[in-house]
Amino acid sequence: MFKSMTGYGRSKLELGDKEYTIEIKSVNHRYLDLSMKLPRNISYLEEKIKKVVSNNINRGKIDVCITYSNILTETESNVCINKVLAKEYITQLKEIAKDNNLSEDFDVTSILRLPDLLVTNNDIDEEEIWKIFEPKVNEAVKALDAMRVEEGIQLSKDVLDRIDTIAKNLDIISENSTGLAEKYVVKLEARIKEILKTDVVDQNRLAQEIVIYSDKCSIEEEITRMHSHIEQFKELVNDTESKGKKIDFLIQEMNRETNTIASKANCLDITKMVIEIKTELENIREQIQNIE
Repeated sequence: MFKSMTGYGRSKLELGDKEYTIEIKSVNHRYLDLSMKLPRNISYLEEKIKKVVSNNINRGKIDVCITYSNILTETESNVCINKVLAKEYITQLKEIAKDNNLSEDFDVTSILRLPDLLVTNNDIDEEEIWKIFEPKVNEAVKALDAMRVEEGIQLSKDVLDRIDTIAKNLDIISENSTGLAEKYVVKLEARIKEILKTDVVDQNRLAQEIVIYSDKCSIEEEITRMHSHIEQFKELVNDTESKGKKIDFLIQEMNRETNTIASKANCLDITKMVIEIKTELENIREQIQNIE
């Protein structure tokens, strides 16, 4: 079944005095476009997180955002304040207040809420921290993937219903195409008699015209190729691999065959069915823009 490119996944973890929230969002994109937003204190994990995400997602615009909040308890003794950074914050805030005629109305509590001021003296190295983060990153990715799969199931059902409608309309076109040459013969012969004011028609010349017309208006090849494309389409829907680009190309080919049918078959009933088919193809094309 299909897998949508739209989804959202989230997970949380506690490390030292901080609670981290990992959020992963994905939307439509032609290729895999991965962007990251991490706190400075774990920025070194960026490449590892990218690898986990890219190993599980093939296509889409992916935004990974990790935030944290401080967890303070009375028993903790390893928490300290980054005084250098705090002074820099205060200096910058005072300059902003002065430049904009604002009051310097901020206290210690509000300053402590600023990023990276509270630090701990933990001795956990980078690899140990990654061992804690990795399963939670995977958890967020799985939650994202579950949403993408669920939406993909709905997309699959919708496009399969539409492709069945196309197949039915194609059968109607096939039925209406039978006897087009015979109808043309009757119209042509009547038109010749009307123009020449005679009931005598050159049957050899008429036969030549019929052969030429039959060759021009024959849509059997197009109908056969359309049926083949429909079968390929259904196979791709049930394929477990990423197939959005393949289906997009297949829809283009089906559109081309439909246009050829419309140009060849000089029949109002067939034209009506062609319009129905092109409408369904356009709806499918819009749907598959969200397929991985």
